[in-house]
Amino acid sequence: MDKIIMKNLAFFAYHGAISEENILGQKFFVDVEIYADLKKAGESDRVKDTVHYGEVYGLIKDIVEKKTFNLIESLAENISKEILTNFPKVMEIDVTIRKPEAPVPGIYDYFGVQIRRKRNE
Repeated sequence: MDKIIMKNLAFFAYHGAISEENILGQKFFVDVEIYADLKKAGESDRVKDTVHYGEVYGLIKDIVEKKTFNLIESLAENISKEILTNFPKVMEIDVTIRKPEAPVPGIYDYFGVQIRRKRNE
């Protein structure tokens, strides 16, 4: 299966189980790997034969910036569900959410989740 890669999409948003996270906001980084058959697009050189990553980016941006979730697990699940619903060429998706400013005392790069979902056929 072929893959479209979207790495390190950065957003400022208001997700978190602690009320201050929903008030103050913080940075989130999103990676998405979209699995689809890209052969036809490679041969035709036409956008209509692929998954338009600009449109996928817009959908992700809307979800991350305009919705609020307590858990990054829910954010990842919502992103994967909406992409599978809105882009029929996507057969499988891998979504990673990284939260570098989680309110956890300590030294770390980030906390995150990664989920993989397949189209139900």
